[in-house]
Amino acid sequence: MSPAKLSPFSSRLLNWWDRHGRKDLPWQHPRTPYRVWVSEIMLQQTQVTTVIPYFERWMKRFPYIRLLAAASQDEVLSLWSGLGYYARARNLHKAAVLCVEQFDGALPGSAEDLVNLPGIGLSTANAIVSQSTDRPAAVLDGNVRRVLARHAAVEGWTGKAAVQKTLWQEAEARLPAKRGADYTQAVMDLGSLLCRRTNPDCERCPVNADCQARQQGRQLDLPSPKPATKVSDRVLSMMILQDEQERILLHRRPPAGIWGGL
Repeated sequence: MSPAKLSPFSSRLLNWWDRHGRKDLPWQHPRTPYRVWVSEIMLQQTQVTTVIPYFERWMKRFPYIRLLAAASQDEVLSLWSGLGYYARARNLHKAAVLCVEQFDGALPGSAEDLVNLPGIGLSTANAIVSQSTDRPAAVLDGNVRRVLARHAAVEGWTGKAAVQKTLWQEAEARLPAKRGADYTQAVMDLGSLLCRRTNPDCERCPVNADCQARQQGRQLDLPSPKPATKVSDRVLSMMILQDEQERILLHRRPPAGIWGGL
């Protein structure tokens, strides 16, 4: 679907972002594909305020993809320590190695190629493209899913394939023809700053006039919660092994499963 010239949604959203949006995040200056990529991976399941110091340390140590690719996985994981979800760091390292081997040390320029790298899905690929080239491309991270599920009153858990298909259609229908980078940041800011999971600030929302969830009084009902899953108990036994010099013996866990690679 080609971007609209300027949909009412994107027009109001961009006007709001021009006045209130976040424009001083460290990965925005400069907004290179590599910096956007690292920030997008770090921001998965993690708040902006938590990510900023990790991002700044990362860029001091690995300002270029080649430096990241040349590092050991242990060094990468050490720098990531405390941020959680360590598979993200391992995938960044693996993808950097592939970029050196296949793309001369740069990220590929298309979403079609980006999604073939470890840890990069379509939303992340589109975020990299839109924010580093200013070409409009639909994104669908957690904040954007919530915005669209409410604005279009999309029923169902957003992790379900059929619901995601609908949300992708809604995301693409709202794209502007220009200002792809600003729009991507704006729709993510809207979800983070106003269209929050709890206590949404609907009065200040720039697109509240035609928000279907607000019209129906269902802001807190949408998006639909994840279906309950049965929780299984896990019993773990641990031991500490020391040699004659009281040095602790360590063994790396397999890549998959709990605490993978640690």
